Amino acid sequence: MSPRPEQPEPFIHGAPYPAYGDVPYPRSNPMDTSRLTADIWHAAVVPVGVRLEIIGDAEAVDIAYRTTTGNLGYRGDGAGITFSVWRAGHQVCEEEAVLGDGMIRLPLGTVSEDRPATIYLPEGMQPLIQSLTPVNGSIYPAPPQPKWIAYGDSVTQGWIASSPAQAWPAIAARKAGLDLVNMGYAGAARGEIVSAEHVAELPADVVTISYGANSWTRIPHNTGMVSEGLRAFLDVVRLGHPDIPIVVMSPTVRPDAEDTPNKLGVTLADIRAAIESATRQRIEEGDTELALIEGLGVINASHLADGIHPGDEGHKRIAAAVGKVLTASLKAAAGLTPDPVGSSYEVVGRGAEGDRTSPDVAGTLGIDPAPATTIG
Repeated sequence: MSPRPEQPEPFIHGAPYPAYGDVPYPRSNPMDTSRLTADIWHAAVVPVGVRLEIIGDAEAVDIAYRTTTGNLGYRGDGAGITFSVWRAGHQVCEEEAVLGDGMIRLPLGTVSEDRPATIYLPEGMQPLIQSLTPVNGSIYPAPPQPKWIAYGDSVTQGWIASSPAQAWPAIAARKAGLDLVNMGYAGAARGEIVSAEHVAELPADVVTISYGANSWTRIPHNTGMVSEGLRAFLDVVRLGHPDIPIVVMSPTVRPDAEDTPNKLGVTLADIRAAIESATRQRIEEGDTELALIEGLGVINASHLADGIHPGDEGHKRIAAAVGKVLTASLKAAAGLTPDPVGSSYEVVGRGAEGDRTSPDVAGTLGIDPAPATTIG
């Protein structure tokens, strides 16, 4: 596979690192492959959360692309086999990708030209975007929005939502108006320090941290390891982001693990308690930009599509819980008054319909709402 072509680059979001070998959009620093565990890198080669963000008056866009695999693994089609266009809070269209070289025409909807269209990629097929061509009009990159790094495990990666657009980080980013970088690593994410260094080195306006299940079973941890590991992870992230909001969410419910000891005699309930205790202690020690979401009550067992991972309804509920805290944290950091509890969180970075950066909010957060690089 060739390196990423230059022409689409201004439109590509969620790809924090340059291409590496045959991986066009790695989600961990490819210069650190010698320090990464194999399971992190295995997940990081999948371009989860990578998407196109477009503004303009074009009726449609033609996308030339290449996909490299039809092996979708455990998630099957839910891993991403389609291009999906969302605009003004609604799905405009969804079209299936082909294996190998392809060209697809995607309508962009009929809303105002300054409303961004988000195009989710067929992630599971590991695509490379080669070119964008507007149809009957012009396109240009959507204006910058506050950047959100979401670190976590398979649930953050999107397992097992029905499509990439239905994963909770994608939903929350659309509604809250955030530029998402998804650092969710299925089968991994146990608070590894190398990942904390990656989070610390990337630009960010807000960070979420959500892990714990793989510390129960895949590589067993005891509560001391979990507690001290989270404290160290936060220490490293704070070296790069001393003042931004960080939101920690403890593990959501997993019935087979709640009361079942791992090899070190620790249950998922114990791990959850350790994460929550360590987070509360940091807050009490003076980290006023740190917030905690208690994961147990966010969803229930009926929202687990396979008994372990949430389905679409579960992802919607997680997005709602996290999105409200993200919005409140960002508004507080910007010196704005948070909305009342229970109100919509479609207010940070975008307008009421959740799809445009507000100049007032953009200026407060120190970002430039002006678009550039017109293609017509």
